Amino acid sequence: MNKYISTTTHQPRYILFIAPILLLCAIALLLYHWDALSVKGYIYIQKEWFYFINAYLKEHPQMIFNLTQIGDAMIFLSFLTFLLRYAPKIWESIITALLISMLLTLSLKESFSIPRPAKIFDYKTFTIIGEKLIGSTSCPSGHSITIFTILTVLLFTLVPKNASYRLPYFICAISMGLLFAFTRVAVGAHYPLDVIIGCILGYLSGLLGVCITQKYTLWPWIHQKKYYPLLLLLLLCCSIALIVRILQDNLFIYYCALVSVTYSSYKIAKVYVQK
Repeated sequence: MNKYISTTTHQPRYILFIAPILLLCAIALLLYHWDALSVKGYIYIQKEWFYFINAYLKEHPQMIFNLTQIGDAMIFLSFLTFLLRYAPKIWESIITALLISMLLTLSLKESFSIPRPAKIFDYKTFTIIGEKLIGSTSCPSGHSITIFTILTVLLFTLVPKNASYRLPYFICAISMGLLFAFTRVAVGAHYPLDVIIGCILGYLSGLLGVCITQKYTLWPWIHQKKYYPLLLLLLLCCSIALIVRILQDNLFIYYCALVSVTYSSYKIAKVYVQK
């Protein structure tokens, strides 16, 4: 990995915080201009977008249902468990960033209290893939925040050494992130602005996580071999949770995540037993 990818964390410039903050302000101003700062107005202006995106992406429900699981932190992180052995510093940033994103998600969902699409619209008029969600926790999309939180950390910590590959790498990563995030509209769980706001907040959380980790060492135990049994226990719990999900939904992505966790457990255990 070190031959082609640099794992040296690049310190984000503070100017990178300006664009997402301005974008959030622009969204707020547009909602104000459209008289859509109320719950009813927020939902009404997105109704056509929601139905269009939901109908457009429904053609491959099994693939969409697999891809939307990437927004589950346990699933996304399962594919990154190999970094516990090869680049534990990245995990420090990820943990810090996810804690920030969790606080944002819980506080904003509670503050906005936007009803889910299935609670407002007739659920027979659009596609629902998976569980029908009817709570008032639509904005922001937690899956979208998770995806872009982790993705942003990776963009600043796993960078191609060849400079000519960096722009395609960034474009590909962000495009994939947006695809995964908008599956939340495809499964009928969120409105488009829920996803867009979630992506922006995830980006900010990722930036903060990287910046904080650059200044402070908050999770030093991740680097220390004597704590590997704890990591193995956590990976075992993750494996059990994935097996339970496989028994429930039998999704291909769960099998892939389980293989990744199993491989990482083997590598960590092998290092630990070696003198």
